[in-house]
Amino acid sequence: MSVSFGMFIGMFAKRFLAILCTIVVVSPMVAQKKVLAPTPPMGWNSWDSYGLTVTEAQFRSNVDVLAKRLKSAGYQYAVVDEGWYLSNPESANKPETLHYRMNTNGQYEPALNRFASAEGTAGFGPIASFVHSQGLRFGIHIIRGIPKKAVAANLPIAGSRFHAADAAATTDTCPWNPDNFGVKDDAAGQAWYDALMKLYASWGVDYIKVDCIASHPYKGDEIRMIHRAIEKAGRPIVLSLSPGPAPLEDAVELGQNAQLWRISNDVWDHWEKNKEWSQSVKQQFAVIASWAKYVKPGNWPDADMLPLGMLEPVPGDGKPRATRLTHDEQRTMVTLWSIARSPLFVGANLTQLDGWTAGLITNPAVVAMDQQGHGQRLVGREGDVIAWTSKVGDRSYLALFNIGDAEVMVKSGFTAYGLTGGKYAVKDVWGARDLGRSSGVDGNVAPHGCLLLELRR
Repeated sequence: MSVSFGMFIGMFAKRFLAILCTIVVVSPMVAQKKVLAPTPPMGWNSWDSYGLTVTEAQFRSNVDVLAKRLKSAGYQYAVVDEGWYLSNPESANKPETLHYRMNTNGQYEPALNRFASAEGTAGFGPIASFVHSQGLRFGIHIIRGIPKKAVAANLPIAGSRFHAADAAATTDTCPWNPDNFGVKDDAAGQAWYDALMKLYASWGVDYIKVDCIASHPYKGDEIRMIHRAIEKAGRPIVLSLSPGPAPLEDAVELGQNAQLWRISNDVWDHWEKNKEWSQSVKQQFAVIASWAKYVKPGNWPDADMLPLGMLEPVPGDGKPRATRLTHDEQRTMVTLWSIARSPLFVGANLTQLDGWTAGLITNPAVVAMDQQGHGQRLVGREGDVIAWTSKVGDRSYLALFNIGDAEVMVKSGFTAYGLTGGKYAVKDVWGARDLGRSSGVDGNVAPHGCLLLELRR
């Protein structure tokens, strides 16, 4: 068949247009797939209930509950927190007596008296496989740096010409943890982190919480090295940085290298501040608001774990207990974290998860704010009442928080909170009741409590 020049040009133009449309339409989708943590990570972490002491049996039991009762609401990650390489974590107050399990390259391995499936060179591989079999993702906690005992023995760094002493910054130590030295920002230091992340990737780790790095002190050099090492590891791994408060002035660098980072000191089950190193729920209002503009897919300022439910048998702080927070304070905490789109990591012993707590952390509207919200922002404060708004699809949400010690009556139009005029179909989310059509708020907010309204046109 003969083809004229004009027909050829027409065919070429159509072909070019099809290719162009494919580029325009597909490229953003491809790019989106490359975003780690496109929504705030949700899961369970062992620290609040087990501290340094969690065992394989305890971890697996919590994973079972996570899969059966919380996965359907969006909770995905199961994280073994600090000290999994210690065979005698109960001796942490006497660091000179601690026993570490380590391989021939100076890398920590799970303690066999606590994690029997880690026998030989298996590491956390069997546990990661178990977590994955439940349709979940597996995470671990580490302290930044290189083990002091590896440096003392000058063990070889896997896959490199370096040894531990080449990488160690022996004048740099974590002020509250005795395990490691910091790592030099050079080829030896990078080789250390490259080998470490490659090991974790081989175990099937999906999430790494690195501690003593985001604050006390802020270690930008090691953050960058870990980020580069993860990129080389051959497995997508979400990077979480602790503790806070991470410095606001380094927000851009944090977002370039990690997916979430702690924005405050440790948050425990206290409405008011009770320790110098801790942060209360009440104090989090100002901190969370200061980070709101940095929230976006792949970047999640982290307001810390949710110390809800039963915190036992060996919590990371204090004695075994049910959370000290009242029901109103717990609703306030979960609502604030969710409307601000913080990661949601539950600290409860899930094997003792009660129905009220399960309902609190799986409320569909509240989880949707956290996972699908946009335009979330602090819209004002009047006295003890703090207001936030967010949008999810065609719904708007208005949260009114009372941080005072007395009940407050709120009566105002929705326009006072930046919402467009007219009437909305209003639902009290926590009260689970329809309030009819209205153009404003008319209700009481309990002390330390919140009123969360869902608004539809």
